[in-house]
Amino acid sequence: MNNKNIGVLIPIRLTSERLPGKALREICGRPVAWHLLDRACASRYVTDPKQVVVCTTEEPESDPLVESVEIYGCSAFRGSTDDIIERFHSAFETYGFDAVIQADGDDPLSATEYMDLEMDMLLADPSFDIVTSKGLPLGVATKAFTRPAMDKVYRQYRTSQNDTGFIYFFTKTDLCKQGLVYPQNPGHVHEKARLTLDYQVDFEVFTSIFEALYEPGEVFGLSEVVEYLNAHPSVVEHNLGVDEEYWQRDREKAQLTYVANDGSLRKV
Repeated sequence: MNNKNIGVLIPIRLTSERLPGKALREICGRPVAWHLLDRACASRYVTDPKQVVVCTTEEPESDPLVESVEIYGCSAFRGSTDDIIERFHSAFETYGFDAVIQADGDDPLSATEYMDLEMDMLLADPSFDIVTSKGLPLGVATKAFTRPAMDKVYRQYRTSQNDTGFIYFFTKTDLCKQGLVYPQNPGHVHEKARLTLDYQVDFEVFTSIFEALYEPGEVFGLSEVVEYLNAHPSVVEHNLGVDEEYWQRDREKAQLTYVANDGSLRKV
């Protein structure tokens, strides 16, 4: 397919402020993290589960996560607690990746279809540093970016506490050229759905979806998720009340600074 070393990076830590240990909570008898690993391993760019690297912290509290990831068969990398840019850069160096798909640990319904489309675009156009998806439900989209993009951000970021908003160094600055993938099918779009795991009500939404759609050994697609949500509007409504708090927290915590290409110190 290509001669590049492609990996998947997933940041996860168990000391979440809002829902501690959420990655190891079980849905359908399996840890939430395993459902996300299923989707990452289903990518066309993953031929060995070891290419999928959960980037966690060196804190003892992360030990059970590392054990769980290794039981699944994927890789675990340990690094800085709050500095995900440092953690990712070290993982790039350790595994020698040329480019990565990046999924968030809070997003167990990350869409494999768009992981592949993003990496397809990234590899097809060398001018792109990063490719993201736009127009999909919150918590479904992933990203793909190159080693040079990682190196560029690593040289020029200045805020070491970036566990919230780290991707903005790639997408909301002048450091990287970004490509966009748009929904490939009207059945991939839902204007209201909130599919990211931060609160108990989010966990209840994911439980409803997986209990309805999950079959062992299979990965259901985004079309099935949207079809289920359209047929069950009460599931969609269940966690919408936390959306405003979610975005307010993002605005408050993502206070990031970097050195722009002109040498000036800027805020994201």
